[in-house]
Amino acid sequence: MTSRSRLAPTRHDPGGTVTTDVSPSRTLEAVTIGGPHQTVSDAELDAFVAEQFQRVDFDGKNVVLVVPDATRSCPLRLMVGTAHKYLIDRVASLTCVIALGTHSYMEPDEIDAWFGIGEGETLASVYPGMKVVNHEFLDPEKIVNIGTLTAAQIKELSNGSMEEDVVVEMNRYVVEADINLVIGPVFPHEVVGISGGNKYFIPGCSTHDAIDLSHWVGALIGVEDMIGSPGVTPVRKIINAGVDLIPNDKYALCIVVQSGTGELESATFGDSESSWADAADIAAESHVVYVDEPFTKVLAMMPTRYDDIWTAAKGCYKMQPAMADGGEVIIYAPHVTEVSEQHPEIYDIGYHSIPYFTKQWDRFSDVPKGVLAHSTHVRGAGDYDPETGVETNRIKVTLCTQIPEEVCRSVNLGHLPLDAVDVEEWKKDPSVYVQENAGEVLYRLRR
Repeated sequence: MTSRSRLAPTRHDPGGTVTTDVSPSRTLEAVTIGGPHQTVSDAELDAFVAEQFQRVDFDGKNVVLVVPDATRSCPLRLMVGTAHKYLIDRVASLTCVIALGTHSYMEPDEIDAWFGIGEGETLASVYPGMKVVNHEFLDPEKIVNIGTLTAAQIKELSNGSMEEDVVVEMNRYVVEADINLVIGPVFPHEVVGISGGNKYFIPGCSTHDAIDLSHWVGALIGVEDMIGSPGVTPVRKIINAGVDLIPNDKYALCIVVQSGTGELESATFGDSESSWADAADIAAESHVVYVDEPFTKVLAMMPTRYDDIWTAAKGCYKMQPAMADGGEVIIYAPHVTEVSEQHPEIYDIGYHSIPYFTKQWDRFSDVPKGVLAHSTHVRGAGDYDPETGVETNRIKVTLCTQIPEEVCRSVNLGHLPLDAVDVEEWKKDPSVYVQENAGEVLYRLRR
């Protein structure tokens, strides 16, 4: 096991000055077991959790576990089951909040499947004494206003890319807990650099204002520059500042998993910032593939955990840094039938590069910034000439799904019929790279 001490998190006074101070949440040095491309067994994880949980005073406390939804590779039953084993007899209450951000609420049968409930079992029988809930971001009774990050703070944290106040709202269970414990994987991410840690609070357990602003800052920086950056990016700084407003202790059991299998490569425990930082270093090595030549055509085969283009677009994000100019990413998802259920605005604005929106800001200023950000992340780099109305894009993005061609064209994406793809034949074509289980591993050009 390795450990690494880190500086206390940054906090902000009401005037917006950034200072280094002691956070309301206790700091706890991160400890790690495993590493890039290693394997952590169930028994090793059990012993690790048993030892690490003794470092925290959980006794008699109201504890909230914050976990991912089913759009991530994660051995959730193993992770939550192990945490439950070493907490349930110590805590006053144990609640598990599914950090949806603004993803669709999980239905009871989906929750059962995600938490590994087998035939003849129930959530109550597998996790006795623990309540499991969605982050119900649409229910104002389940949301608490925890403060505001000022325009001055946002300007400084975002390196000047944004300057506006943002109200930070948070899930009520999270705010009213004595201790929050994030349990989940970290992967390269288009908005924040590397996902996980405090990102499970913002956007995971927050609402549109904070989500939209953080996503838009990431979009302004650019997906190819942002994705996979392991350090504390401007978006991560904003997230950390917002999470500092949660008035309790925050810890994290961050894991790096083998994409698509859920096999553990590492587990890290500490406060929510230091645990994430150590795990992010591992993910940046484990989940980034470097190639010598850019791809001209990629078939990104999307797993069924991505049930619309809003989530399946990760297959495009993760390939963009390795694409040749004029190259094409085909999002191959035979199970997908719609662009987005939760964000209908995307049907109105379509998919475009950042300049398309910033050079016509009066036209798009009322659109949620999170939707604009998603649009630009998918479409990637490009430019727009307001005089001619012509947009140019660095790469082509094509959908091979059940979404009708007219819908694909209306949102400014290409269309390829499902029957035009014979995966096994495409694998034999040297001009095509077929990426199975796309969406989590990042591809970059070796420089």
